[in-house]
Amino acid sequence: MILLSIGLILLGVFAVRFHLDRRRVSNGVYLMLAVACTGVWILGSGGDVDLARVLVRLLIVLSPLVVLVLAGLLIGNGREMIRREGPRTGNLRSIAPGLVLLIPYLLLGLAAVTGQLRSVALASLIMAVGYFGFAFASFLLYAMIYGWLPYRPGMDAIVIPGCGLIGARVPPLLASRLNRAIQIYWEEVAAGRRPLIITSGGKGQDEAVAEASAMARYLTERGIPIDCIAREDRSTTTRENLLFIKRLLGDRGSSTRMVLITSNFHVLRTAVLARRLGLDAEVTGARTAFYYLPSAMLREFIAIVVAYKWTNVVACLLLAALPLVLALLTGKAPASYWS
Repeated sequence: MILLSIGLILLGVFAVRFHLDRRRVSNGVYLMLAVACTGVWILGSGGDVDLARVLVRLLIVLSPLVVLVLAGLLIGNGREMIRREGPRTGNLRSIAPGLVLLIPYLLLGLAAVTGQLRSVALASLIMAVGYFGFAFASFLLYAMIYGWLPYRPGMDAIVIPGCGLIGARVPPLLASRLNRAIQIYWEEVAAGRRPLIITSGGKGQDEAVAEASAMARYLTERGIPIDCIAREDRSTTTRENLLFIKRLLGDRGSSTRMVLITSNFHVLRTAVLARRLGLDAEVTGARTAFYYLPSAMLREFIAIVVAYKWTNVVACLLLAALPLVLALLTGKAPASYWS
């Protein structure tokens, strides 16, 4: 019952934090911890089971397993992207991280063969890998939940961050964002509102025009009134997109309450960034080709890890040091705690 109580408390904390601000990436951590505690309680409730040992085994085995599965998915996704789009550099990005994620498991296999499975160094490595496995699972779970949230109408502005052009042409990934913006715009108009649409994105070196201009043209060709469109054509990153948009709306004297429309894999990170920049903004996603999602989600997770780098560094170091501390205090090998 203790684990169930902890799980329910964590679930309550998640519910409160979600209600106050659903744009916190830490919401996913509370939810995953609640699911883990409740799941372990369910596993142990059927008989006389040492729940503490079950919990240790679950954390030790499941989190690294998530990373192993992720490595396989990334390698498979890289092969699929090469098959569909050719061996370009961008299509190789998911293969390299997948191979890197396999290194700890190769070391684990080597240690097992050489009889050194109980080494403190290996236990520390497993703890570190387990931490990132748990963090990724938490991120993925909450990113899916946030992406499924329905659009909340009543916004003053509809913002579409750019994601690259092909010359002067809007590619499918960006077109899906614009089509979603068109849908939301007409829904708002039908409800008696007239939101401002802001296209955002500067001109890259390989682009014929600024992204904002190409996006505005795409919208007007599909019936959006030109006087309802504003352009932000200087930004080169999502962060700059949001900062320049905040300034643009401030100069117009408009409310900063807005909806950001991005690709579905980019929704949670955009929401987190908007919160950190103090924007009154919600985020909704546009559909993306399924084969593109694994490598895209990995990039999103890495960006979140970097954004909270010191939190992750400290947590990882503490967990990696735990086997050494236990070994020094008890004189036992780390493996004896879960064997």
